[in-house]
Amino acid sequence: MVEVILGDITKLDFHVDAIVNAANAHLVPGGGVDGAINQAAGPELGKAMRAFGGTPTGTAVITPAYNLNAEYVIHAVGPRYKDGKHGEEKQLYSAYEAVFALAHKQGIQSLATPIISAGVYHYPKAEAARILYEVATREENEDIQVKIVVFSEGWLSIFDKIQSH
Repeated sequence: MVEVILGDITKLDFHVDAIVNAANAHLVPGGGVDGAINQAAGPELGKAMRAFGGTPTGTAVITPAYNLNAEYVIHAVGPRYKDGKHGEEKQLYSAYEAVFALAHKQGIQSLATPIISAGVYHYPKAEAARILYEVATREENEDIQVKIVVFSEGWLSIFDKIQSH
């Protein structure tokens, strides 16, 4: 089941097994949603991220969630959008597929996710939303309850269009 909700992914008033973080390939706490998640989780999260030494674009790693309302944080590395002709779509699919692969491996039944790459990495919003929704609603992912957490109302109409198709 996929549900789109307006809110702050760092201040969920419900528990999820995992929160997805839009991380950078160095796995060093940065800005945007990554910075907010790290600030809310506490300094231990950044230490756990740095211990991996990085992960390539299109992959994901998992850490404990520390002070967040979850057990785990899955750090997914989406692409920086250039012009759509540099494998960005394949990399974004790969990042979400890596998130769900880790979720299945850990027995995660619920997760909250932002839209990866659509902020400071400039991925076109409607395309980034479509890719996330497509991966989240695949048959093999039906057993995971997915909350797509958006921080501005503009996202709601984007998902309304996707869900009505």
